[in-house]
Amino acid sequence: MKQIEEIKVWLDAIDHIQVTSPPEAENAMLFFYSQVLGLTEITKPEALKANGGAWYLLGDIQIHVSTEKQVNNEVSRRHICFRVHSLEAFAKHLQAHGVENISDRQSLSGYNRFFIRDPGGNRIEIAEFAEDKTNS
Repeated sequence: MKQIEEIKVWLDAIDHIQVTSPPEAENAMLFFYSQVLGLTEITKPEALKANGGAWYLLGDIQIHVSTEKQVNNEVSRRHICFRVHSLEAFAKHLQAHGVENISDRQSLSGYNRFFIRDPGGNRIEIAEFAEDKTNS
């Protein structure tokens, strides 16, 4: 019997995250991610442009916004977490855009946070870390 060579597989990074909404919320979603959150839109591959939605960039991670029929995000706990430098300032920015702040029901040591829902119902965590976890 041939000996099978062991192949080590590991994750390198997160490439992209996809969030969805019902088709009727597409314009509100694009406004929310580009204007309210201020993400930079990037060009989608030509083959995918007809599908609608948009792709955005935050650091090295892409966020793909697309539509999906019969989506029910309102009850899901899955979420993206965006880190901010000032939770209070960002909360005021969101409030100015009519975005409702959902209080943190389970406080965690080391950072403050709250949640919001985008126009498609996707849950988003906004967090301010007590100490920068990216520095060693």
